[in-house]
Amino acid sequence: MAEAEDSPGQQEATSSKPLFAGLSDVSISQDIPIEGEITIPSRTCAQECDNSTLNESIRQTIMRDLKAVGRKFMHVLYPRKSNNTLLRDWDLWGPLILCVSLALMLQKSSVDGKNDSGSPEFAEVFVIIWFGAVTITLNSKLLGGNISFFQSLCVLGYCVLPLNIAMLICRLLLLVGQGPINFLIRLFVVLAMFAWSVIASTAFLADCQPPNRKALAVYPVFLFYFVVSWMILTFTP
Repeated sequence: MAEAEDSPGQQEATSSKPLFAGLSDVSISQDIPIEGEITIPSRTCAQECDNSTLNESIRQTIMRDLKAVGRKFMHVLYPRKSNNTLLRDWDLWGPLILCVSLALMLQKSSVDGKNDSGSPEFAEVFVIIWFGAVTITLNSKLLGGNISFFQSLCVLGYCVLPLNIAMLICRLLLLVGQGPINFLIRLFVVLAMFAWSVIASTAFLADCQPPNRKALAVYPVFLFYFVVSWMILTFTP
């Protein structure tokens, strides 16, 4: 009886032992597979520094953007359906430059030295180009096109480049004088650049529309560039 019964001191020692004291002696077997990946693939510091543009100078940033705009100008002058640079790397710097330059060239020179006659014309050209581009973009989206809003604005804005060239040629021809032959030459130049703008824009935008609605998407583009071409053809200094 004395051996079977534990003394009060032994009972207190047993009850004071931790509940999970035996778990510290348990070791994980090497045969048990452990699933999961604890290594995180990351780029090296040199690669991050090369791809980062935060450390470049302002001159490098401006030159990089100007080169990108120049490449897009070349894609408009030589449009190809397989080239989606205007859609992939879109920007609005080129359309803004073309819109401002066209509006400035369409300004009439004031005889009495006042600038009041030129300001509404600049605003008119600026609003017509941007409002027309936004309207065509919304029409494309409503027809089910898979092109984003700013991608469409980028393409329509960059494709004004041939009309800018037509406006520059017409300004030079108007310096020589006005007449029927001069008008016919300007008409031919404007029609050629108008066709160039339509073809360049449709080369990038036609594939983004449903097959049975391409005509509905191209028709507003035709009207948009026709209005701009008419403003160029009817311009008189």
